[in-house]
Amino acid sequence: MVSDSRASVVSDRPELSDLSSTTEAVEAARNRAVAQLRELVAERKVAPWQAAGFLERFDEHFPALLELFRRTYGSGEKAAVVVVEMGAQLASAWAQRPAELRAVDDTRGEDPEWYLRPTEVGGVCYIDRWAGDLAGLRSRIPYLRELGLTYLHVMPPFKVPAGNSDGGYAVSSYRELRPDLGTMAELADTAGELREAGISLVVDFVLNHTASDHKWAQRAKAGDPEFEELYWIYPDREMPDAFERTTREIFPDDHPGSFTPVAADDPRWVWTTFHDFQWDLNWTNPRVLALMAQEMLFLANQGAEVLRLDAVAFLWKQLGTTCESLPQAHWIVQVLNRVCRIAAPATIFKSEAIVHPDEVVQYVHPDECQISYNPLQMALTWEALATRKATLLDDALAERHELPAGTAWVNYVRSHDDIGWTFSDEDAARHGIDGYRHRRFLNDFYTGRFEGSFADGVAFQYNPRTGDARVCGTTASLAGTTTEPELGVRRVLLAHGIAFSTGGLPLIYLGDELAQTNDEDWAQDPDQAGDARWAHRPRFPEAAFEQRLDRSSVPGQVYAGLRHMLAVRAAAPELDGADLIGFDAGSEHLVAYQRPGLDPEGRPSVILCLANVSEESVRVEALTLSGFEPEATSLLAEQDTALDLSQGLEVGPLETLWLRVRAR
Repeated sequence: MVSDSRASVVSDRPELSDLSSTTEAVEAARNRAVAQLRELVAERKVAPWQAAGFLERFDEHFPALLELFRRTYGSGEKAAVVVVEMGAQLASAWAQRPAELRAVDDTRGEDPEWYLRPTEVGGVCYIDRWAGDLAGLRSRIPYLRELGLTYLHVMPPFKVPAGNSDGGYAVSSYRELRPDLGTMAELADTAGELREAGISLVVDFVLNHTASDHKWAQRAKAGDPEFEELYWIYPDREMPDAFERTTREIFPDDHPGSFTPVAADDPRWVWTTFHDFQWDLNWTNPRVLALMAQEMLFLANQGAEVLRLDAVAFLWKQLGTTCESLPQAHWIVQVLNRVCRIAAPATIFKSEAIVHPDEVVQYVHPDECQISYNPLQMALTWEALATRKATLLDDALAERHELPAGTAWVNYVRSHDDIGWTFSDEDAARHGIDGYRHRRFLNDFYTGRFEGSFADGVAFQYNPRTGDARVCGTTASLAGTTTEPELGVRRVLLAHGIAFSTGGLPLIYLGDELAQTNDEDWAQDPDQAGDARWAHRPRFPEAAFEQRLDRSSVPGQVYAGLRHMLAVRAAAPELDGADLIGFDAGSEHLVAYQRPGLDPEGRPSVILCLANVSEESVRVEALTLSGFEPEATSLLAEQDTALDLSQGLEVGPLETLWLRVRAR
């Protein structure tokens, strides 16, 4: 660690030739930071005491950052240049951080696990489809408060190519917005208004790839070797063929394999994991990390309190592997985590890793991604509703729910994306379930191709070679509100009840709280016609919104039910944190688990959660409940209702119960 006295003077030592000496590397980077801070203090852009606080965080986190960087990139000259420059870059980015965001840094420092509180609930939307533009979004902040949101994820608002942009995930510039939405200054203002309303802004950080028309990609396309090195570009098919022997196709409808031609008349090939207009960045080049860290801090300084790390599992490529979830991908995220701890400490990461459950959990750590989507719980909630059996979901909650201290799941019923059946084949096999056949069944069920299905979903990215496919649809459409309204409403509430009570931060796709159904005209737009996910990205449901207080309507029933659940959740301290204990309710139709904690009076208590995924009543015998005191309180009733567990318990069709109980 470099002392303050030594750090106050910029070293006369020449630039480092390598990173072999930790002490010298830290000192060189810190000296760069100090030099930058001196200039900023002289220009009165920061106060001396503020600079001292920055240096304290630098001293705490940069040595670990350096070790991770060296583990990822080695100790060569190229890596040394990037590390030394990073000192000045961090100081400059922090100095540009607005005063109100530095205040958020202080507040979050006092409650770093804010995302675990039962008062926290999130929403997600496309700005244009939900509100038109940023001005429209700001006008709907009172509605967000009425719903009870404290977290709002706006889908990528950045400048994108004309036509298909993969729903905004082909980013042409991280510093410019789509002109129809507004300006970056307006986004910062919107973040401020949301913050005043108690709502944290969440934006995507699309870090695996850029759009093919990004200025870096354009320079690479023109043959600039410095920018070619930012991407995976090869002169012929030799290396692409070698990589594709072990990589999987993500969007086979767009292009087979993992590479596409740089241009129609260009012999070069570029890595495109997802679409041909999304060029994968070459994170094996340390300059990519330096450039992307600057883009990340810029977004944090616009007011983003949470950054969703898109497609994080695909960051690192290595010949002979699947090029997914390699160790270096984790080290890169850990470096970026330290970057934020130094220059934007309030900003946290949310991982998006739709991979095997054992891999998903590996991205969740206080030093990596503090929160993460929970795709397994989401997929198995829908699996349980289709099969009327809670077996796989119960197993997942009992065995795959636990996370490291200080982290949380983001629990959701559906997202902007398709539903992939990400359960473990090994878990399924324990119950005699063939994973491949079960996924085929679920795809058929939710796209209405299975006799007796209640769902109205749409197939997505069917691969005839592998038989793989995914499912699209709004929650209301998949739950059957159009085919059997009463039961459909119950399914919507049940699915959200699980997301609200398992621990972590629940997320509502805006429109689902109003029972919004699929956009039947999604394929009429030629820019969307090849992407069935637009079926579940409809525009703001004006008619349903006007019905939200009418409890005789389907939108009104769903809206009232969700608001009631959220109010109960916020008032239940047992639901603070993420502790969850499985519970065998004695029926394959019941999802069951316990949330231990303290009741409102501070006494040890448990909330027993039960959800019946079948259309028939299920009885829980008194003996099954004998580990609890007989007196229980049903929290989800219109008024708290006393129950006598010594008489057993009846759980109605598609009913959700949250019972406050005490262990004997």
